[in-house]
This record gives sequence, structure tokens and C-alpha cells, in this order.
Amino acid sequence: MFYEEECQLNNKNKFIAAAAVASVTVSAAGASAATGFTDVPAKYEEAVQFLTENEITAGFSEGTFGTSMSITRVDAAIQLAKALGFTEEDTYEDAGFTDVPERGQWAVNALAEWGVTNGKAPGKFGAFEPITRGEASYWLATAYGLEVDETATETPFTDVNERFGPYVNALVESGLSLGKTATKFGAADQLLRGEWALFLYRGAQLPEDFLLSLIHTNDTHAHIENVARKATVVEALREENPSSLLVDAGDVFSGTLYFNEFKGQADLEFMNLLGYDAMTFGNHEFDLGTEPLAEFVKKAKFPFVSANVNAETDANLSSLMNETVTDEPMDGEVYNGIIKEVDGEKVGIFGLTTAETKTISSPGDDVVFEDYIEEAEKAVSSFEEAGVNKIVALTHIGFQDGGGDNDVTLAKEVDGIDVIVGGHSHDKLDEPYIDETGAEPTVIVQANEYNKFVGTLDVIFDEDGMVTEYAGELIEVDAKNEDETYVFEENEEVKNMLATKYTPAIDEVKAQVVGSATAALDGERASVRTKETDLGNLITDAMLAKAKTIDSDTVIALQNGGGIRASIDAGDITMEEVLTVMPFGNALAIMDLTGAEIKAALEHSVSLAPEQNGAFLQVAGLKFTYDSSKEAGSRVTSVEVNEGGTFTALDEAKTYAVATNTFTAKGGDNYAMFKVAYDDGRVSEPGFVDWETFTEYLAANPEVDAAVEGRITDSAAQ
Repeated sequence: MFYEEECQLNNKNKFIAAAAVASVTVSAAGASAATGFTDVPAKYEEAVQFLTENEITAGFSEGTFGTSMSITRVDAAIQLAKALGFTEEDTYEDAGFTDVPERGQWAVNALAEWGVTNGKAPGKFGAFEPITRGEASYWLATAYGLEVDETATETPFTDVNERFGPYVNALVESGLSLGKTATKFGAADQLLRGEWALFLYRGAQLPEDFLLSLIHTNDTHAHIENVARKATVVEALREENPSSLLVDAGDVFSGTLYFNEFKGQADLEFMNLLGYDAMTFGNHEFDLGTEPLAEFVKKAKFPFVSANVNAETDANLSSLMNETVTDEPMDGEVYNGIIKEVDGEKVGIFGLTTAETKTISSPGDDVVFEDYIEEAEKAVSSFEEAGVNKIVALTHIGFQDGGGDNDVTLAKEVDGIDVIVGGHSHDKLDEPYIDETGAEPTVIVQANEYNKFVGTLDVIFDEDGMVTEYAGELIEVDAKNEDETYVFEENEEVKNMLATKYTPAIDEVKAQVVGSATAALDGERASVRTKETDLGNLITDAMLAKAKTIDSDTVIALQNGGGIRASIDAGDITMEEVLTVMPFGNALAIMDLTGAEIKAALEHSVSLAPEQNGAFLQVAGLKFTYDSSKEAGSRVTSVEVNEGGTFTALDEAKTYAVATNTFTAKGGDNYAMFKVAYDDGRVSEPGFVDWETFTEYLAANPEVDAAVEGRITDSAAQ
């Protein structure tokens, strides 16, 4: 059995890591004099010089290269590993071969780990056996990532069998080998040291693929409490690949007391410290108008990109806007797109911001959000005119968001975008999403929310700028070991800066009184998960009031009981109490649902009653009756909706605007009917955080006198 025939690359990550290894240099000047060997014919001189100059081999013996001698598998492995840039100092997984001498173990382990070879048989590498030209064809095609057609077993050569055919063809098509003669490849012949030198020399001359590494964040929303661990993660990724680009897809603003107190400047100091390369605007960057945003931009030590935000007449932003694509961006200014040089290659980055911003934030009348498809097409054209064929879109439009613009549609509609680093919809894309609608694939990534994750993406481009391989993952910043200690230690400089410069002010804010309750408000687990409560009513009233300011047609609000975590005592309500009640920072979503879907949701809500259920809904804008003694799914007996101050029976054929939180809107707590609406694009995500909405409502209603009003009735309990 030819064991190596079964060896395949284990995953895309391995291929990319191998391709990222530092390459050796090629130089043929003065070859004849430089080799120093007496047995090197002219046709091998350049190849031998290449190997010796790059310290891949010192030859067979003093003054002799051994050009016409066969090469053993272990020596071929050592030379190939060095040619690929692997080093003896690095650590590799033990391949488990028992016949490899110590001098070659590192090289064999490296090639095995990266999928180049699995040896002759389990546990046996065949270290001292001569490698054949057929076996070498497999190693070379795999090591250099040649395009291999596994079905093309026939070759121009009469001596190549089916198992080697695809690899020999790949070598011929790439120019690594023309065979020994027009009809003979010499597949079974022992590979000579001179031939191996030629193969490695030609391999170094193959058109080089380009690896682009991106480190990405989005929708951090002022969650900087774990920024010291985030710094450690970013530092580790940068150490692994110093040429990585660090980018953010928007919504740094709004979401925690850090933003309320410092208006984004706390976040910015850490972003500057970490060395971000670019950021696009999220909708929440406009929450306080354009003045705080302008201050944020001016103090940034990186440029911003946003091709579809036109603020040329805005008093605060106009002087910062550059309606152009440039390869010389200035920190603290905004461009349609920028060109970054990475390892000698040009990479274009442009930005897009959701048009929903106009209605879900406060940009003012002088900021225009232009059509994202048209502006993306213009940006791509500008890059292509500048000779850039590797293009990244840094977007805040949502992955498959129903607001009218989203990343999947962008990928399908606009050719030429290679990578989309997205935000806005808070999607946790554990693996990159690939769209292959156009002539070239587009890779889409998004890293959830609140600095919970740092995303990584590696993409390999061919010489024409097309993505040929990709690999990505999300790294959990607050991941813990089995003993509950954190995986990533805190960066001491960042930790101290947070503790001394920012946290004390937040502790003071937590103690501030934000409202007053005339009586205790019931948020106990056993209550909010089984029945209507006064606190549940107050929270949904606040949610409905906020939603109406965004979409006046909103008539219903729904809050899962599992999202209410504590009660509030009578008397003064502090900010810390509010945050204890709502610790998750769930954001507002507005769904377009049919009456039938609403009724199905209410059935799901009470399906376990009277047992506790985190999916149990607290409601505003409607009242309903159910019978817990009936079979689940057939318990809801009546539903009425408050429309214009009058309760009318729910019309199952009618569409209603319904407010909830994004967790529930995306199908959390098994609300499958909401997930269908989300996937259909019937959910808008204005994104206001629950505790902010609640405290805003408290400020407008300082003497809270919430009560149980008969919004939810279990007739079986009467």
C-alpha cells in the first residue's frame, strides 16, 4: 500500500500556516564561481547555489555536492522543510515515526504536521530509503500548494501510474518538471540530489501567494472592563503575524457607563494603544450627534473609512471628510477608502455604514447615507484603477440584517470584494461565511459583540488577487480554564490604566440615583418566569416607549423572563440596581410579525406553565388569557392588542410591529417563529441597550408606580 497517497491536508488552517512561512531568496548571479563543488554540471549550478546560499544544504561532503547521487527520504525532508522556511528551533507535533534519526526529526515532524507527508506506513517514515521521483511529485505538489486534479490520472508519460498521475501533472503544469524525456518521467527512479536541487529552486520561483491576516472587532459598545485581556490576545496574534491588520467594524459608542461618562474617549485610548489600522462608523457613533464623534475621530491614531457617509456640510465632521481613496491616509481623518501596503502587497479597505442610522440614531440633517451598493461599486473601481486587486470592505450594515442593507447582499451584488469584515447585527460567526455568487469568492466574518471575542481571519490570494484559501476563528477573550482561571492574563499596563483612570468614575456613577419606586418591584426568578409582574410590566413599557420613537407603528413589546435577573427595592433606584436587573446588555429589536406568529409565540411562552420557564414573556401593548391545564400548544384562549388606546382582538392575518430584544428576535429561548422572521429580513435592530432604555424611561417617569394589571391571565389558576 502506498501510504502517502492517503495523506491530505488536515484543514485550511494548516495550508495557510504553511504558506505563511518565511520564503528563502533566489539569486543566480555568479553561480559557477559560487557553488564551490567539483561535481556540479552547468545545468545544476543555479539550483545548487540557491540551496547553499540559503543554507538548505552544505553539499554531500567537502567539495562535493553529490549531484548524481540518490537522496534519502530524511535528507529530502530536511531540505524541503528548510526551503519552505521551517526551522529546527520551532516546535512541531511528534509524527510518531520510529525510524527517523535525531537530526531529521524536526523536519519530518514539520512536514507531517503541515500535511506534506504521512510516511511510508503507520509509524514508519522510511528515513534511509531513497525517495523516488514519483514520491517526490506528491511531496512537491502538496508542499507548494499546486492545483491538483485528483481525477486526471493520465499523463504524457508512459511510466506514471494512477496514484502519482495527478501530482506529476501538477508538477508539469506548474513548470517544476518536464520529465526525463517527452514520454518518460522516471516515476520509479531514485531521485538524484541534483534533481532535488532543481525542484526546490523552481519551487522558490513559483508565483508567490499572498497571505493577509486580519484581526477584527465590532460592536464593542464601550465594554472595556476586559480590555486588559483583549490587549493580551491582540499582542499574541500580532506576535504570531506582525503584518496583521487590526480593524473595527463600528459601534464603539453606547452601551455601558464607560461611554456615558467618557463619550468614547476611554475606548479610543485603548484602541490607540493597541494600534488599530482602520475603523468604520457604526450607527451608534451618531447617538449624541456629530460633535462627540468628531472629537473621537480627531484624537484617533488611525484613519476611518466610510464610502457612503457624506458629511461635507456637517459643521463638525466636514473638515475631517475626504471623499477619496488614498494610499497616504492621515490619522484622525475619514476616507472613502485607504490603501495599505502589507508585505509589499497593496490592500484596499473601504467602509460602509447602514442607512438605518438616519432613523435609529441622531446624525442630524447634514449627514447623508448614500446607497451602499453604488458606493461600494465606486470604491472597488477606484481601487482597481489604482492597481489594487485585494479589497476588504469594513462594514456596519449587518450580516443578514433586515434593515435594507446587509453583507450577504453586498457580496452577491458587488464583484471585486474579497473580504467583508462586518458588524451591526452582532452575529457570532464562529467560522467565516463564504459567498461564491460572483466570479470570485467573498469571505464574510463578524465577531459577535461587547469585546467578548477577537476575530482572526487569514486569506491567501493568488497572483491575480483571488482568494484561494481562508481560515478564521473567534478567540474568546474571557475564556477560562477548568479551574476557572482565565486563559489570557491581563496586560499590566492596560489593567493599571483602566483601574486608575476610568474605573473610579464608573463606581461613582453606579451609586447615582436614577429613579424612585413607591413599592418594591418583583423581579424574582420564580415570578418573572411564571406570571405577570410589576417589574416585567415596567420593563416592557419602557421598551415599547423607546420603540415607538423609532417606529411609531410599534404596538407590542415582549421581554423574556429569563432576561430579568433581580427585584428592585422600594425607594431610590440606583444605577447599580438597574444593571443587576439587566446584566446582559440586550439590545432593542423591532419585528414585523403576523398575528398568527404572535399567537404562536404566546403559546411557546406558556408551554411549560405553571413551571418556571426563561422563555415566559412579560408583555406590553397586549393582554392575553391562557389555560395551563390544556395541552401545550393549545393553551392561549384570547389575545387583545392595544391599538390607539383600545384593546381589539388579535387579527392572525394582520402584521404588527413588535419590540423585543435581539436575543429573543434571533430565536433565543427557542422562539423559532422569531428566527423565521429574522431570517426573512423582517427584523430591524436599532440597538439601544435595555438598561439605557429603562433608565431613560425612569427619568421621564420619576415616581414609578408599576402594578400588575391583568395583562397575563391563567384561567386555570382562577
